[in-house]
Amino acid sequence: MKHYDILIIGGGAAGFFAAINIAELHPKLKVAILERGKEVLTKVKVSGGGRCNVTHAQFIPQELVTYYPRGEKELLGPFHTFMTGDTMQWFESRGVELKIEEDGRIFPVTNSSQTIIDCFLNEAKKYNVEVLTNHSVTSFKEVNEQWEIETKNGQFSSKKLIVASGSNPKIWSYLEDLGHAISKPVPSLFTFNIKDERIKEIPGVVAQNVTVKVVNSNLESSGPLLITHWGMSAPSILKLSAYGALELANQDYKFKIEVNFINQDFNNVIGQLKEYKQELSKKTVINYTQFDLPKRLWKTLVSAASITTETRWADLNKVQLEALANQLTKAIFNVNGKSTFKEEFVTAGGVDLKEINFKNYQSKLYENLYLVGEIINIDAVTGGFNFQNAWTGAYIVAKNIMN
Repeated sequence: MKHYDILIIGGGAAGFFAAINIAELHPKLKVAILERGKEVLTKVKVSGGGRCNVTHAQFIPQELVTYYPRGEKELLGPFHTFMTGDTMQWFESRGVELKIEEDGRIFPVTNSSQTIIDCFLNEAKKYNVEVLTNHSVTSFKEVNEQWEIETKNGQFSSKKLIVASGSNPKIWSYLEDLGHAISKPVPSLFTFNIKDERIKEIPGVVAQNVTVKVVNSNLESSGPLLITHWGMSAPSILKLSAYGALELANQDYKFKIEVNFINQDFNNVIGQLKEYKQELSKKTVINYTQFDLPKRLWKTLVSAASITTETRWADLNKVQLEALANQLTKAIFNVNGKSTFKEEFVTAGGVDLKEINFKNYQSKLYENLYLVGEIINIDAVTGGFNFQNAWTGAYIVAKNIMN
């Protein structure tokens, strides 16, 4: 049995960040990462479309926490210790140049996740962190104030154990055996599968200022909406999927949404359409796009309101005006299933937040057990927030692990 001062289960973002910071802050400690696969940092590699969305340009803790459907209250203290600006400084001080894009997302200037991976691997080597791949954990238990960990490739012991294995059902079950309560994991951050004639022929179209509601619920979000080959995506949908993760899972991902494509009130739109009826009387409705909508979307909504290609604005009757206003502001779509957002997979669920001390991310059940990243019941909307949760928790563990 090989002994270490600190073992980390999981060779992902949180695991590497914790290991490197521990080794830098406490150079005498013997630190190792146990990774179940043959490669490390696989989720970092595919994140942000292969560019790695490192974090988000939100620099006020009270604002940053609002992007976390689960964990908002618990993260406020940790974010006062280590947050976005600290993350940027950490990477830039290690030679990784970062850039802030218009939507607030932060990426390496290289636009390559490999830059982040190389940084981690170089830092791990520099600080003598052992990275043990193909070491899938089969059990761990506390014996005489030491952790004993069995993997498929050997047995290990350590004074302290950090679990940073992400959304891993097997590790959750081991933690449950140790007495931890696990909130049932369900997918978060997913797109909606919708088959509807109105959007069938217009994949790739983006409406910029949309409000989406789940019918018969309090779930609502705003932002850009993307029409895809399988339905709808983009921030307005992804945000809804994150905040509605539990509720939508309970409905087996079969529900109705109401889409306001122009984010305006129905009655106001009726008034505007009547004005267009006067001003554009001789023009055909379908060829004169209004409300800054993409042309292809406007045409499909006009057709859905039973307005023909030859119909002029002057010819619109009351029924057609109301039908068009409905399509613009209250369009109902049937959702039947979900799809994973790109190659990124985020879950809501994990170790119950009441069982973690957020001053040091220590388990309240075991003094020498620490839990960080997606193994705990914290998740965020898309845009770099899930990584920020990982960096913050991992840094705080590193800072406090010898206290």
